[in-house]
Amino acid sequence: MSVIPCEQDPSVRQQIAEFAEVLKTQAHKLGDHGLAEKDFYASTIFRGAIQQVRGEFAAAMRGKREFVQHVLNQMEDGGFIAGWDRAKRGVFYDYVVTLPSGRTTIIDLKGCLDGDNSKSFERPDGADEFVIWSLCANVGADPRCNAWSGVHTRISAQIIARNQRVDGLVIWDMVCGTIGRACPKLLDESDARTTVIGPFCAPPPCIYLFPSSIPSVEAPKVGAQSLMNVELLAAFHSCFGGRDNEINHVSFEIASLGDDTMRRTTIERGGVVQHSSDMTAIRHA
Repeated sequence: MSVIPCEQDPSVRQQIAEFAEVLKTQAHKLGDHGLAEKDFYASTIFRGAIQQVRGEFAAAMRGKREFVQHVLNQMEDGGFIAGWDRAKRGVFYDYVVTLPSGRTTIIDLKGCLDGDNSKSFERPDGADEFVIWSLCANVGADPRCNAWSGVHTRISAQIIARNQRVDGLVIWDMVCGTIGRACPKLLDESDARTTVIGPFCAPPPCIYLFPSSIPSVEAPKVGAQSLMNVELLAAFHSCFGGRDNEINHVSFEIASLGDDTMRRTTIERGGVVQHSSDMTAIRHA
């Protein structure tokens, strides 16, 4: 049972940990700062450099947007969507997709889902569908922790507390299916399930369907809507070789305990409950 089929490669995690240790203990030998070891670590150089590099990686959306644009172009060329465009400056979302039916889907791009950025979203007026797309290119991140943290801790809390309906979630990026993040969907070598998307070669995306309504006192438990009800996610599924038993169905349940609103999040895939929380209070929503 897993929130998402893939998992972090322990060998990659070990290599990252070992290199981080080398970096922490040998960094004073790098560069021409001219400081003795003790003075180097007492200065702000090392910490400042780490923070700068981290910020640069976090802010680098170019590669992610390149992946997204190739994906949307491929969907448009195949007739799975009618067209797409970048959102205008100043809005809280990233792409506007026109569907063959004439409906409009708004896409909000996120990075790894364990960050507070995952809580910041606004369903714009006039959107027929609103979908969050997580691109977590950090191979050192744990995809299962990220997926659960995003779906339960952050997104579901905002959906319920702020009455912000999200139709679904896509977790898929250019690292999926590479040596840095092996994809279980590709284990059967006789069953080619990768799609060449520009310079990328990607497995089918991981799709999460959310309920079409917000749980309330009158209807405290709501289940995932159908795939055909979210036209963009159905297009992802068809265009990139997804199978019906790979779709994740997410349900929410709420209850009151004193002044707290409690909620339970459950993810079902292939007719089997993959993960379910206890009733937990919504905090910091």
